[in-house]
Parts: sequence; C-alpha cells; structure tokens
Amino acid sequence: MHDDLHRWTARHMAQEVSARRLSASEVARAMCDRVARLQPQLNAFADFDPALPLAAALAVDARLAAGERLPLAGVPFTVKDNLWLGGRPATFGSRVFANFVAPRDSWCVARLRDLGAVPLGMTNCSEFACKGITATPLHGETHNPWDLRRTPGGSSGGAVAAVAAGLGPIALATDAGGSVRRPAAHTGLVGMKPTLGRVPNPWGFDDPNHLLSVIGQIGRNVEDVAFMLDALTAWEPADTLSSPAFATPDAIASLKRPLRPLRLAWSPQLGCDLAIDADVLATLEAAIEQLRKAGWTIERADPVWPPQAREYPLIALQQAGLAQRFGEVWRKTPEQLDPDIGAQIELGFAISGARVTELLKLREEFHASFTRLFDGYDALLCPVSPVEAWPLGSLGPSEIGGLPAGPRGHAAFTPIFNYGGVPALSLPCGTGRQGLPVGLQIAGPRFADALVLQLAWHAEQALGAAPFSPLMD
Repeated sequence: MHDDLHRWTARHMAQEVSARRLSASEVARAMCDRVARLQPQLNAFADFDPALPLAAALAVDARLAAGERLPLAGVPFTVKDNLWLGGRPATFGSRVFANFVAPRDSWCVARLRDLGAVPLGMTNCSEFACKGITATPLHGETHNPWDLRRTPGGSSGGAVAAVAAGLGPIALATDAGGSVRRPAAHTGLVGMKPTLGRVPNPWGFDDPNHLLSVIGQIGRNVEDVAFMLDALTAWEPADTLSSPAFATPDAIASLKRPLRPLRLAWSPQLGCDLAIDADVLATLEAAIEQLRKAGWTIERADPVWPPQAREYPLIALQQAGLAQRFGEVWRKTPEQLDPDIGAQIELGFAISGARVTELLKLREEFHASFTRLFDGYDALLCPVSPVEAWPLGSLGPSEIGGLPAGPRGHAAFTPIFNYGGVPALSLPCGTGRQGLPVGLQIAGPRFADALVLQLAWHAEQALGAAPFSPLMD
C-alpha cells in the first residue's frame, strides 16, 4: 500500500499516523522487514530485535486511540550504541560492555518515546565513540549505502547508514569532534551538532569526551532535523551542562521565515591551512557560488585561532579521558579493546595534569576566537570533511589534497566547533569526482541553533534536495 514509506520524512509520517490514515504498527512492520533485508549488507545495527519496535508501535496506536496527541507518532528512530535503550544491550562498541543491558532509556531516547516515536534498535559505533570510522572487534565494520565497499565514517556510522538506507527517517547519535557531521557528509544526510548542553544527557555511559560531546540529530532533510532538535530541546537540572536558556524550542518556528540581511564568512581551509581534495573544494565552491546567486552575502574570510590550532589540537583530552576510564582494562586485559583504542590509551598515560590544564585553557581560547569571529559575521561556512568516503579497512585516506595525510586529516574540519561549544551542521551540497556526497558545514554563535537551521533550510532550497543513496530505490 505504501511502497515508498522508507522515503517519507519524519514530519509527514507523524502527520499520517496522528491522523489515523496509517498505523504506527504498519510503519514498524515495514521498517522491520527493511532492516531484515538490508542489515546483512550494511551491518548498521549492533542490536536489533523486531519485537521491540513492534511492541512500541502497538503502544503508540493505543495511546492515539485513547486521545493522546503525539507529535512524533509512529516515527521510527535508531539509537547509537553509546546511548541507552532500556532493557536492550548497550555495548559502547566494546567487548568491555558485551554483556551489559541498559537499565533505563537515555534521556533523549525517553523523550522521543514520550512524544510517540518508535525505537528500531541500536546502531553500530566505534569503540567508546573514539574513532573516525565505524569498525569494532565486537560488531564488525559498517558499510556506506552509497558504496558498500566504503566507510560511512564514524563514530556514528551505523546511524547514518540506517537513515541513508531508509531504515528510519531520523537517528540519535553523539558528536564530540564531528561524529555526527562527518558521517552525515559521507552519506548525503543532514547532521546537526547543537550548542553544548542544549539536549540533556544526564545519565548513561561515562563519556571520555564529556565536556565536548553533544547529542546530535541525523535526518534526510533540514526540516526533520529541526523537528527532532525541537523535540529534544529542554532544561534538565540533572545535567551539569544544561541551562534554562534551552527551555524553549525555537527551530521550527523560524525555519522557513525569510532570511534577514546576513554577513557570512566562507573559509575553505578554516584558517588552519588544512588540506582538502581539489574535487571536494570545487564542489563546495560551486555551492557557495549558487548561494551568492540566491542573494547571500558571503565573504572569503578566515577565523583567527590560537597558534596551536591545526588538525585535532585537543585530541589529547580524549586520550587522557580514555586512559582514566579504561586504562586499567587495557593494562590487565588488552585483548578486550580495539588496538587503536589501546594506542590512544597509551598516549593518554603520558599526558600530565599540567598538560590537561593547558588544553582546558586552550579550549577557552577557542571560545574567545569564536566570540571575535561572530562579532563580525553572523555565521561561518566551511567544509565538513576534505575528502569523499574512502575504502573500508583503513582509519583514513593516505593522501588529502595530494599530500600525505595522518589518521586524523579527514577529521580536521569539525572538532574546533566542539571546542567552542557552538552549533554546527552538515548539509549535502553535491558530489565529488567519485560520485560520493560532499557536505557544507554551517556554524553559528552559541545558542544560535535556530539560525544555523534556518540558513541550512534556505540553502537546501537554493541547492536542491540531496539525492537518495542507491539503497533507497
């Protein structure tokens, strides 16, 4: 009856289910059938049991029949494996938690369920969400729906693989250095990193990147991502990063309003002389020119960062966090951990308390740099990733822009926005020479999430809707 259900937006699906023209159970059955068919190709899920979404959907149908108003009625969503879905395995991508069952929902999961959304299952992520690809000794490697021989990126690779393949229109994930935005860019999706603390996360796994990580939103268009962010925006005193400033959702209300005159900065190397492939840069430059033709005022301007800014300047905080949380496991039972994570832990052991304090001070300097930038510009445009998705089996491409690339070169354009706590979004803007998606990053001042989304929606209208992945046929 609805052969194209997997292509529907979250908003349209919720409207149809709320109007009782379609049941949540019908949606859930269709999604479960699709997961069963595509999971062997993608390995997007770390845990999937059709009994869970089917039971949740029946409960939503009963709530609607009882007269409840559910803004997200029947909308399937996935949950990254570093979050909790109560009563289901949650492994953080690690053998350390191979037998752990989540005692409750994460706050964001509970919120979506309260509003009528239906959880499909847990999506694969790299161990402790601390790698730029999605491959773990516990769950294996996730494949990109655009080309099954390539990575979707990480650490939220399972989340984007699911959405890009039509396994639910939206996904919950996390972003501590680009883990939502880069995978979204590599799979032709919209990925949002909101202002630090906007979406509460008061309980769950002990995150090595607590002061940088946010709950991110993934969807196939900007409106669904704004819809999802509004649903998750709240003040939660139990979360030390939460604030009354987040008490009122504001993204959908302003999303489609005409843009006021804005001054935007375009920085193709982000003021750090970062390497970028020529075809990716050409795709981005063409998108910038389209936006200028649509009436946008865009100036070529580079932010001024602290001298230490370069590829991933605060990665040592992650390494120190891993050493503090999992160093004893690595020393006693190294076979439980991904060797790449073990290498990060070894580096973390060597980081002194004085060095950690220096890095925290550097984080404050990044905040000051953003403040100066946004005194002169309303928003910043730059690349999300300097490369298209690369083949499975490696941490990153060996070359970027014709130069040798380190393991973090592909990830260099995103972490700075986590350091400043500012909102940033990945928007599909075309494809590179390999025919794979490229993402444009749009960032704004702290608390200006609604502006970032408004800009993204208007850019989406100017650039055209992103094409579906081949697996959406």
